Amino acid sequence: MPQLPAPAYPAEVLARLEADAKEVIARYPGSRSALLPLLHLVQSEEGYVSRTGMAFCADQLGLTTAEVTAVATFYSMYRRKPSGDYQVGVCTNTLCAVMGGDAIFDRLKEHLGVGNDETTEDGKVTLEHIECNAACDFAPVVMVNWEFFDNQTPQSATRLVDDLIAGRTVEPTRGAPLCSYKETARILAGFPDERPGAVEAGGGAGAASLIGLKLAKGEAVPHARVVGQRGETPRDAPPQKGAEHLSSHDAPQPTSASDPEHPAGPAAEEGE
Repeated sequence: MPQLPAPAYPAEVLARLEADAKEVIARYPGSRSALLPLLHLVQSEEGYVSRTGMAFCADQLGLTTAEVTAVATFYSMYRRKPSGDYQVGVCTNTLCAVMGGDAIFDRLKEHLGVGNDETTEDGKVTLEHIECNAACDFAPVVMVNWEFFDNQTPQSATRLVDDLIAGRTVEPTRGAPLCSYKETARILAGFPDERPGAVEAGGGAGAASLIGLKLAKGEAVPHARVVGQRGETPRDAPPQKGAEHLSSHDAPQPTSASDPEHPAGPAAEEGE
């Protein structure tokens, strides 16, 4: 059955969003180029991109709702239904999965009582698996509202979501301090993060990533650990000072599935 037109925003909300949208659109030589940040803007209002939000974007940019919907449904960062205050994404791509990402995701589904892309009854946490968090040097990785929590285990990830639900302060391994999903969406829309010290805390790539880059360039890296080819004895050295960037929810480093104590169990020998 055809849907009724999307309801309009309340007058005070509409006025505020129109002022913000005007600022966003002014950044681009062509107005339709502002669609992505405008979708983040309406997501910051409701926590997801609603039909009302898509109609607003279409009106502001002179597009059809079909054109806006085509974009909103293409990118996974735009939520299509109400979500929690904290979007918890577990990387289950190849490396993170091998290092324990699948075990983390299974544990969180059981612990929270939700499936993929579902939200806890209290509206605090939405759980989803993510194909890649672009942080393979720190696998397995969990992201909360797009902030990194590195080197996780099922135990540390369970403690993380429990702290989020209880309202306790958690600190990402790298990047800015954690904020709500709506606040994150407004930052992604291009508005400044006005929290004291948040911008300075953003930082850059983690130490492990930079060490790999230097090794790839052939630069000398004191105390780096170089793993030999299959059959060779790895050459180990003391870890580089300052190489670890631990958060309040970092797990112990040995999380490989080849570790007999890993919750997922030891990996089988090659060929088995």
